[in-house]
Formats: sequence, structure tokens, C-alpha cells
Amino acid sequence: MCGIHGLYRFDGQRVEPAMLSAMGDQTVHRGPDDEGQHIEGPCGIAMRRLSIIDLAGGHQPISNADDSLWLVCNGEIYNFRELREELRGLGFRFKTGSDSEVVLHAYDAFGDEFVHRLNGMFDFALWDGRRKRLLIGRDRIGVKPLYVLQDRQRLAFATEAKALLALPGVSAELDRAQLASYLHLGYAAAPGSMFKGIRKLPPATLLAIENNQVREWRYWRLPSVIERSVSEAEWIARVKARLEESVRMQMVSDVPIGAFLSGGVDSSAVVGFMARHSEQPIRTYAIGFEGGVAESLYNELPYARQVSKLFGTEHHEIVVKPDVVSLLPKLLWHMDEPVADTAFITTYLVSEFARRDVKVILSGVGGDELFGGYRRYLGGHYAERFHRLPGFVRSVARTVANRLPSDRHSGLLNTLRLAKGFIASADMHADDRYRSYLQVLARDVVSGMLLEPGAGTPDPLGDAFARAGSNDDLNRMFAVDAETQLPDDLLLLTDKMSMAVSLECRVPLLDHELVELAASIPASLKVKGGRLKHLMKESLADLLPADILDRKKRGFGTPMGAWLKRDLAPVLRQLLSRESVARRGLFRHDAIAALMADHEANRADGTDGLLSLMNLEIWSRIYLDRREPGDVAAELKSYTQ
Repeated sequence: MCGIHGLYRFDGQRVEPAMLSAMGDQTVHRGPDDEGQHIEGPCGIAMRRLSIIDLAGGHQPISNADDSLWLVCNGEIYNFRELREELRGLGFRFKTGSDSEVVLHAYDAFGDEFVHRLNGMFDFALWDGRRKRLLIGRDRIGVKPLYVLQDRQRLAFATEAKALLALPGVSAELDRAQLASYLHLGYAAAPGSMFKGIRKLPPATLLAIENNQVREWRYWRLPSVIERSVSEAEWIARVKARLEESVRMQMVSDVPIGAFLSGGVDSSAVVGFMARHSEQPIRTYAIGFEGGVAESLYNELPYARQVSKLFGTEHHEIVVKPDVVSLLPKLLWHMDEPVADTAFITTYLVSEFARRDVKVILSGVGGDELFGGYRRYLGGHYAERFHRLPGFVRSVARTVANRLPSDRHSGLLNTLRLAKGFIASADMHADDRYRSYLQVLARDVVSGMLLEPGAGTPDPLGDAFARAGSNDDLNRMFAVDAETQLPDDLLLLTDKMSMAVSLECRVPLLDHELVELAASIPASLKVKGGRLKHLMKESLADLLPADILDRKKRGFGTPMGAWLKRDLAPVLRQLLSRESVARRGLFRHDAIAALMADHEANRADGTDGLLSLMNLEIWSRIYLDRREPGDVAAELKSYTQ
């Protein structure tokens, strides 16, 4: 695990080592254990290393026997031992025990097709000196991020965008074309980024430079064919076997390893399977929040304790009342881009806590997408039942729903919020209904908020729906998630927040073979009779107790909506004041003021929309105004005094 970066010059001039060093200096947190670089004429590749496998011999860049191939690789290849034996059979000799050397020789043996043999999370850069060719790539699901900057003189890449900003002639500028999409979704979807001139390499993508020609192509896509001839019992057996194998494979490590444990289905399944394959107690880590009713809704510590006791883990808990005002600038610097997902705060805090003991952590991220765990997946289920009601009842329900209060941090008001959303979307086409659940702010609201709405702005959700080949509604939603929210929100924040404290986070539920298996399961088995994750839960019936399998779901986030009304209210008002908004020159303040007023009065839950605006302004002060995170934090603290 590390951060990689590099540069290719189209003018043929030699890359200067100082440029690579400057890029690496921005990502020391990703690799505090080691660094290295290799330069050959117009190409330079480099890395910062967090040592996980072959601690003594895994230095990068790594080369083959005659130094004609050089590689830097970020991530882990979980099937490297099996691949190493296959490659040894083909005559290759290994000088280290690292998984990265397997990538190098696999390219030598199989060419660009080698990526199909890798099971892992990775981004890499490989210099083929024989062909004077640079190849960079990203794993199938997009667990590891990779940013690219290209102009007439050069193509540069890095695991984090801030490394690219260290290059001569590069400055941080907002890409206004991404602004509408960001406010709509709460994140910048690939290939876009919030930085003008910097883009993300999409998941499952390779990019090659040869003879100064750049070629980019997709090497894998989510399967779209549903297997309807397989019985439920057989699906249960297949899912259980692949879940266990995915967890087992991802436990490979030469350093201490642990697991995040919330007590939900996904993290509990990961811990349960880890316990089966470990001779020592698994170290588990859980987080809770101090405070009132809103904070208690996010406190899952009793469930985590129950699972810990069940599997005899070495359990660690932290209860926090975070200084969010001081944290946000620091975390947004690490994130590279603003997001409207409060899970980035929780992920950082629990990662910081776990890093005291371990260097590798396993997470349950991805299970809800694969197996239908979100309430939004029930939209079609409830729409069908809604339309069975008499017309006058539906009419009354719509009228009442429009007047319902909303607040996700109160049990009753959160139920009303969900009911309001389901009723409002009941008559929509399935794709539009799903968009209404995913969006942070509706596109017409965003258009009315922007001073320059612009034409032809990206629509990542629309593009993802257009590419989704399945006619199975649930798997169609999964395909859209896999192209958008999963890599560009959940996985991005998981990577950036864990690596901010030099902790490698693995996601076994997103093993690509498990993903392919899940994509072929009929929706009627994933969500059955309104029961979310039905098939997954049945596959875990002999591992987890019923009260864990069927307990009410709570997201891995923070009570941000309540904080925006209390502790963060002065900060929110200052950051989104008329003067601040006018100075930034992006928005109509009246539209923002209306959103704030509706949130404060519980007429609408504006948590995500307000967070997207607030984080964008904090991010802008750091990156666009070129201020230190600590300086911005001090300014925000002054607003509360």
C-alpha cells in the first residue's frame, strides 16, 4: 500500500528528479516507511510506501532481471501467491516476496491482458523500456483512486490530486463545469474532478503512452446477464462460499490486522469469517458519539459489543464528541475534493483510533450495493403497493406528504422524511425515481442556485443509466452505483481517510469475483418481500444471530443535520453568508438562504445540500485561496466565539 505518482514528457526531455520528489512530499501520509523513483529519459515513476507485505524486500520501484521493466504499484494483489507459482512455472524468477513483483512479471508474460489475472485493489504505473511505453491502470471496482493531468508538454498521474498541484505551472482552479454535478450528487464523479485540468482515471481503465500517443480503454465491466435458472438454495451456497473466500484472501499481511465493527450485517460478516480463519482473536474497532438524541441514533456500540462477544474479538471502542470545526479543513485537504457524505468524518476518526494498534483494517463497505441493503432499493416495491390504493387515497396521501416535516436525526421525523420521498417519487420512471433518492439537490434547484448554470454540464447518473445493460431494476441500480457513488464517494473517502493516518483499508465485500456473482443474482432474491439483503442474510444465517441480521439499518455517518442546527450553526451562517457567497461568485444567496431556512424549520432535510455547500467553501479556502488547513480551522473557530 502506498501512493504512486509519475510524469511523462512529450517533448522528450528527461524528467527532473526534483519534480517527482515534490509530488511525493505531498503524500508522505500514504507511505511513511519508504520512497523511491525511477527515471528513464522522458518518463519518471515514483512512490511513497506503507510496508505491508515483504517488509524488507518490497522496495519500489521494482524491476525485472534485465531492468527493462519498472513498476510502482499501490494496493494489494490478494492472489499473488498463486500467480507467483504460475509464473515460476513459466520460467520467471523472483527476487522478492512482494505482491508487486507478481504484477511486473505478469505483464511480461501476458501483456496488457495480465490485469484480468489480478484479484486485488490497485493502481499502478509500469515503464516498458523495450517499447518506451508507459502503462498506468486502476482496479476493476475503483478501490484505489488515480488522478491524471495532461497538456501538450506532459502527462502526469498521482494517487492524490494534491501531488499534481506540486508540479511547475499547475495551480488549483475550480472546474465550473463540474459544479452542477457536484451539488446534484454531493461528489465529483469520474472522469471529472473539482480541479480544472485534472481528471480521474475511471475504474477498470488502462492508459498507455507509446510513441507519444495516448490510448485509454476500459478492460472490465459489470456483468449484465441475470442467471434465473439457479435455485435460491444454490445461490445461498454460492454467496456464502464466495463471501468467506473473499475475506480469507484479504487477510494476507505481514503486519498486524484488524476490522471495523459497527454491529451491522456487513461488518459483522467480515469479522465472523475472519475469526474462522485466524488462530488469534481478531482486533475490532467501533465508534460512538457523545451527546443527545441525535447522537444516540448513530451509536451502534451495543451491537458491536454483541458481535465482538460472539466471535471472541479483542474489542476496542471510542466514544467521541469531535471538534468538527477544527477537523473539517484538515480532512478536506486530505480528501482532495469536497464531498457531502458525513461518513468521511466517522471513517477518519475510527481509522485514527485503529492505527494505534494495526496497520491493516478490513471494512464491510460495499455489501449494501451488492446485495440490496439500502432503503432506496425498495422504491419500486412501495410504488407498486402505492398504486394499488384507490385514486382519492393516493391524492390525499400526496397532499399530506407535501406538508410533512423532515429531519433524519429524529426517529419519527426520519420516518416521515422517508415516507415523503417515497410518495413524491411513486409516479416516476424507475430511473428517475432512483435519481430522486440519490440526489443531494434536485437539478432544477441547482440550476436556480448557480449564477452561471451553463449548458452541457455532465450528468454522470444519466450516463451510468445509459450504460447499464440489465433490465432487472435492482441490478440496474447496482450498475449505476458501481459507476458513480461507490467509487467516487464511498471508496474515495474510505481510501483518503484511512490513508490520512497511514492505515490500509481493505474491502473484501467488493472482491471482483463476489461482485460478478452478485450482479448475476435476480432482484427477487436479493430483496424479497420487502426484506433488504434477503439472500445475503440467508447465506449468513449460520454465522450471525437473527437480531443482528434483521436489526434496523443505520448509516455509518454522523448526526450532521443536528450539528448544523446547533454547534455548527454559526459556522454555517458565516460560510454561507451573503458576503461570503458574493465573494466566491458562484451562487445566488437567496436560494441558499431558503435552503437553510427550510432545514432549520424542519420543512425539509437539507443536511446533504448544506454540507455540500459548506464543504465546498472550506475546500475553496484551502485549495483555491491557497491557505493552510490550520489557518482555515482557526478562522472557523473564531465564528463560534
